[in-house]
Order: sequence, then structure tokens, then C-alpha cells
Amino acid sequence: MVQRTRDTLISLFLIGLWLSPATAKNLNGFSLEESRVDVNQILRGGPPRDGIPALSHPTFIEAGDTTLLEEDDRILGIAIGGDARAYPVKILNWHEVVNDSLAGTPLVITYCPLCGTGMAFSRIVDTQELTFGVSGLLYNSDVLLYDHQNESLWSQIMGRAVTGHSAGTRLEQLPLQHTSWQNWRRQYPQTLVLSEDTGYIRDYTHNPYGDYALSERLYFPVENQPEGELHLKETVIGVSIAGNHKAYPFSRLERAGQKRFDDTIGGVPLTILWDQEASSAMALDENNTVLPTIQGFWFAWYAFHPDTEVYAQP
Repeated sequence: MVQRTRDTLISLFLIGLWLSPATAKNLNGFSLEESRVDVNQILRGGPPRDGIPALSHPTFIEAGDTTLLEEDDRILGIAIGGDARAYPVKILNWHEVVNDSLAGTPLVITYCPLCGTGMAFSRIVDTQELTFGVSGLLYNSDVLLYDHQNESLWSQIMGRAVTGHSAGTRLEQLPLQHTSWQNWRRQYPQTLVLSEDTGYIRDYTHNPYGDYALSERLYFPVENQPEGELHLKETVIGVSIAGNHKAYPFSRLERAGQKRFDDTIGGVPLTILWDQEASSAMALDENNTVLPTIQGFWFAWYAFHPDTEVYAQP
């Protein structure tokens, strides 16, 4: 009962924030002039700038030393040059951004709890190494990052700066797996895992978003909202190739009862590999190279790609 009351109060607080009057040119200390998106769609998420603290000096431990993770817990996993790291969603729920480097590659791990989207990007932009924080602002319910060097706002799902000095600039997206801890350890037994020793006092065993991922409720409005049989929070893997977009709902992959799906997007062949046990998927091109994808809630993919195709089981 106490938890339900708390969640209700949080929801009312958030609704009040995005309904409250705002300066069209400035939110949370960020200039919105010359925005590449409709500024009326940029909303306060609740916490102020850096109210959700990014991790810029992360520490890692051996896989066998973590006491936080159970086998079916969700992680974001990335491997470069034989080195592998896992970032528990239990920690990312509280921090959303991790500035890191792996195998000499400066990268940023991002997670939006409202969209269920985990994405990795290179932190090198036009030869400059950036570091990122959490702006406290949202666009289409998705987290807007900001870079400390130029204070541009960056849309996670778009992978692009929407305001400021870098407006229009794209980040290089890196392949990342959104999978179970058990599955990741099976693939990379020598993986390191992000430590709970973040320098912040948080209860990482508690999900601050409660049952949000199971409900049809959205905390914030989106410009395009899908209709049809799919649950708004259905998990999909979204693939973009040469300006064409396609979503693969997990429920349909599961019903098909197979592990490999050969398909095309805009005439370009690709393969979807489905792991039902780990509830995760990945996309490969015709050379078996892993493609950057977006795994997250159906409504979030559709909000940014209303022209998307949707996989239908033959």
C-alpha cells in the first residue's frame, strides 16, 4: 500500500512538471534556441540537470564477485577487442549514463528506463572526446543526454544532437546486447561487471519505476503513439538500414518457435537471431557482422519511427 501511494505521488508530480509553464528558450539551464525538434515536445522529466547522476569513474569487478545479479537479471553487455563488460540494469535504472572506455575505445553506455532502451555510443565526435550527463529533460519520453564540453542536448534513440553547438551531429552507435546475466556470462565467462560501489548511496535491489514496464501507462506523452494488437510496452528489436526501419516484436519471434529469421529491410538482407531463454535478439548483416540495433518498448520505437515496418510471422 505504501509503495502504491508512493508511485501515485511520483506520477502526479511528474505530470505536474510537464504540464507546468516553461520558458520556450531555456529548460533546466539548457538553451533550446535553434532546436532540431519541436521545443514543445521537450519536457522536464522531474529531476533537475544531473539530478540523476551519470557515472564517470565506474569501477568493475570479476563476474564471480557480484552479489547483486541473479541469473535472469537484465544487463547491457558490450565486447570490444576481446574485452567484455556488463552493466546491470539494476544500476542503470538509477544512473542512466556511464562514461567508460573499453579496449582503448571511449564509449558511453546509456539506458532510458521509460523506454526500456539501452544503447552504446562512441564518445569521439569530430576528433573531440566528450563526456555525457543526464539533462533531466525528455523528448518523446526518451532521455536527453547532454555533453559537458558543449552543453548540447542529445536524443538517445535518435543518436543525434538536437540543440546547441553540435545540433544535427550524429553519434556512432556501437553494437550492444540487452540480455540476461546468465546468457552474457555464458558467452563471455571472463567479463567484468559494473560494481555497486558507484560512490552514491542507492538501493540497487529496488526498481524505482515499480511495475511501469508491465502497464500500458506512459508517464509522458509522445508525438506518435501506436495502435493495434501490440502492448505499448511489448519488447521489440528495431533495425534501421539506409533510412528504412523494421521492428521485430518478441512475442512474434517466440511464437514462431525458431532461432533464426532471414529477412530483408529495404531490399537489404539480414538475419535476426532470437534467444528465447535469454529474451534477447540480435541482427547480423549478410557478412555475419553484428548490426547496431535498438531493443526496447514498442511505443518508444514507434514514437521515433512511425513509418516502421513490423515483422509478421509468415
